[in-house]
Amino acid sequence: MNQLQQPSNHQPTVPDHINLPLFSLGQIVATPGSLEVFEQYEDKSIQQYIHNHQHGDWGELCPEDQQSNDYAVKNGGRILSSYLLGHQKVWVITEADRSVTTVLLPSEY
Repeated sequence: MNQLQQPSNHQPTVPDHINLPLFSLGQIVATPGSLEVFEQYEDKSIQQYIHNHQHGDWGELCPEDQQSNDYAVKNGGRILSSYLLGHQKVWVITEADRSVTTVLLPSEY
């Protein structure tokens, strides 16, 4: 893995006036497959997607998964965001212990 976002319509549960990260990312890593996707979309920044993830923009998730993330932020738990780059889905996952955040393709999970 290598060291190291498209906004969605989801609105985080924290007030808009608080523009602070919601949780620690830990070590940030990205899989080769995810890096290849970002290379295809030079106008997309992997750092922006990580930023969005950390600030409560969960991307293309159903309401139940968005609620699970909101709960995990407050109470501990794994946090998953899912973004579309063209037709390719890219996940950003922060582990429950906040030790690592991984950018990967679903097929690499």
